[in-house]
Amino acid sequence: MALLQISEPGESTLPHQHRLAVGIDLGTTNSLVATVRHGFPTVLSDEDARALVPSVVHYAPDATTVGYAAKALQTNDPRNTIASVKRLMGRGFVDARALPDAGYCLVDTPGMVSVKTAQGVKSPVEVSADILKFLHARATASLGDELVGAVITVPAYFDEAQRQATKDAAQLAGLNVLRLLNEPTAAAIAYGLDNADNIAKEGVFAVYDLGGGTFDVSILKLSKGVFEVLSTHGDTALGGDDFDHRVYCWILEQANLIGLHANLSTQDVRLLQSKSRWAKEHLTTNGVVSIRATLSDEHQVNLMLSQAQFFEMTKTLVDKTIGVLDEALAQAHVSSSDLQGVVMVGGATRMVHVQRAVAAHVACPVLNDLDPDQVVALGAAMQANLLAGNRSDDDWLLLDVIPLSLGVETMGGLTEKIIPRNSTLPLARAQEFTTFKDGQTAMALHVVQGERELVSECRSLARFELRGIPPMVAGAARVRVTYQVDADGLLTVSAREINSGVSAEITVKPSYGLSDNDIAKMLTDGNSHAKDDMQARAWREVLVDAQRIVLAVNSAISEDGELLTEDERSDLLKHIKIIDDLIQANDVSQADALRAASDGLAHASEEFAARRMDKAIAHALAGQSIDTL
Repeated sequence: MALLQISEPGESTLPHQHRLAVGIDLGTTNSLVATVRHGFPTVLSDEDARALVPSVVHYAPDATTVGYAAKALQTNDPRNTIASVKRLMGRGFVDARALPDAGYCLVDTPGMVSVKTAQGVKSPVEVSADILKFLHARATASLGDELVGAVITVPAYFDEAQRQATKDAAQLAGLNVLRLLNEPTAAAIAYGLDNADNIAKEGVFAVYDLGGGTFDVSILKLSKGVFEVLSTHGDTALGGDDFDHRVYCWILEQANLIGLHANLSTQDVRLLQSKSRWAKEHLTTNGVVSIRATLSDEHQVNLMLSQAQFFEMTKTLVDKTIGVLDEALAQAHVSSSDLQGVVMVGGATRMVHVQRAVAAHVACPVLNDLDPDQVVALGAAMQANLLAGNRSDDDWLLLDVIPLSLGVETMGGLTEKIIPRNSTLPLARAQEFTTFKDGQTAMALHVVQGERELVSECRSLARFELRGIPPMVAGAARVRVTYQVDADGLLTVSAREINSGVSAEITVKPSYGLSDNDIAKMLTDGNSHAKDDMQARAWREVLVDAQRIVLAVNSAISEDGELLTEDERSDLLKHIKIIDDLIQANDVSQADALRAASDGLAHASEEFAARRMDKAIAHALAGQSIDTL
């Protein structure tokens, strides 16, 4: 018998109900919100048909303003007008101060830097939450109902702290986060499913994403509806803001304001920064631009900047992006000749010399037929529509990657990588470890992130302990450590002793405050210090083995020293002295000598070990009859 679906007139029946979900591009300069309507992604605009929302928030004592209205207050009230807050996400005070002066007052708060406003101290999470609330309100007003959830995009090179900060901001804004999605991957989704005639749906593509404050390159392979990210590389402190800053510094120099720079009012700084951004944008379509401004002391700025001058002063920034592109290709084990196309994403890619530099460097089309400001939001909307459970005419699968390796500290301060960088998400990996000392009943686990061999050179994410391990001889316990990374790139670590079943688990919520350049340095240092790191790792591994055998022999002498003659005891102590001297010298180049000394002690103690075994067997058999045995 068929069941009749009953619904109110004009309303969809439940099985056919379209679940409302949005994609949000939370950008450094501008943000957008998009959704899928009638099977097509579309950006949601305001009543003036403006799709972009300036990522600017103004805090008055009794009101909070977001977007264009806030941007209009930047020059008059810079201290309370927060722009480019994305650059502060997950950063500490020292790192934030190294960024170009934004005109507002930074506050050194525990973990992540904050900003002083008329409403009190605001963290970057709170400021971002206000932008997301604004976008949330636009979406519900446009769609006429509450949202199932949202996909929010982040730079591919955002680390654990920055991703967690973004997720915290979304939750503070009342949004259900369906997924954090890497911006280049979102752009690839928009292009790969756009049905554009000038792009093949199969092959390897590079996504070149130059936004207001961050830069990413992702290498993706598109094959039969599967989006596989092969590698990702980038710089979280490089973007359109840096091009603006070069123009700003040029204005100070040309207008003879260098000596006065320290005395410029905050309003003057913001005015000149605004003029710098305007000049950069104007030079996209014009050969020359006139920069005029009247400062608060009536000082006049009247300059002409040509496109050629702008290209020259920002050439090093463009070259940096090309270097990142090459590194991403190398990590993906593909060459530029293997590329089907380079997808240009982010408003900063409109700059003429950026497009020329990329086109000159690759032997494939540079794809910019979709609006570079909107493409990330459109892709995020398509992913949100899929995750919300709405049916799609296109069947496709997204395989994103983790940007930095995740590991655990082992004896000697070594990093044991559990999940290598560029591993496909979501995923789980496990590895077994054991105890170092006899009778050890607990194990401290230190979770780290980075590419270096030594823990001291990586970033600490979390620490926790596994307790209740049954006392056993060293090496007998079997502790399985499992790392699980979800689709957002967020980590959970668990540890379980196999024999007893005791376990412990931690969801890694990293403390905010990644120092500037740490993310980029993790990889560049990993490459430049590879030889030194391997030498240091070899030393640490030999050191741990040497310490273990010295501990074992000393313990044996203490327990069964009567089994040794004086000459034998003296010989063993000489071997131990050689090892101790090498350890004290701490010379990594002496790894082979330390290994030889350890082997010498092991060989010298073989007869002693045999006597101890005989004694143990004799003790076990004492008083036993043959019949009983």
